[in-house]
Amino acid sequence: MKAGPTGEYATRGDYHRSPSPDWDYYPTYMAKLAWVRQYLDRLPPGTRVLDAGCGEGVLVESYAGRLRIAGVDDNYSSAHVIRGSLMALPYGAASFDRVLCLDVLEHLSFADQPRALEELRRVLTPNGEMLVSVPNLAHLQSRLNFLLRGRLIRTASEVKHPGDRPLAEYMRLADRAGFDLVSRGGIFPTLPVVTPWIRRRPESRAWLHRLLTRLVPVPGWCFLALLRFRPRNTR
Repeated sequence: MKAGPTGEYATRGDYHRSPSPDWDYYPTYMAKLAWVRQYLDRLPPGTRVLDAGCGEGVLVESYAGRLRIAGVDDNYSSAHVIRGSLMALPYGAASFDRVLCLDVLEHLSFADQPRALEELRRVLTPNGEMLVSVPNLAHLQSRLNFLLRGRLIRTASEVKHPGDRPLAEYMRLADRAGFDLVSRGGIFPTLPVVTPWIRRRPESRAWLHRLLTRLVPVPGWCFLALLRFRPRNTR
């Protein structure tokens, strides 16, 4: 396999390792990272975890000493990350107790998303669990924009997020792939006027980002959704 980063990592570097405070996604990214770390901290030592689409492998490096954690990404390789596609994960069936798929599905095409979910289910044990984070095309500000202008607000450009979907569609895709929803949560309910104000100075206004998430934790209104799934028992 070709070594080194490609795609966005080749041009931007390891931007998840030391995220810029000026990044408009910065407060949401940091809140997501804190949420996922709490999730991983609760797992018993030695739990087999796959971080699928892990980028630089920040979480893989952090938890390598306590969990049996592996990282795979199509655009990155390192001492902690192997290069591989979510369309054909380089692992056997039922290899992991937990699977993470964080801010990944939206980067895949509509056609590839079902295949990726099938692969994630394949490598997960029957009693395992998958944690997914996805940006929600139908967040609150986007819904209001649709009412006023007849279109939703994309979570990023079509080139970057070709598989952009409303949260409900992601849940239907997971259902068709054989997953049952365990829980869902949200980060950053997007209020008109307030949302662009926060994004202009993301670091200094992160306090309001956190406050909104605490006060209005409605997943369908939030920019980012956190979903926990378990494989459906087909017996």
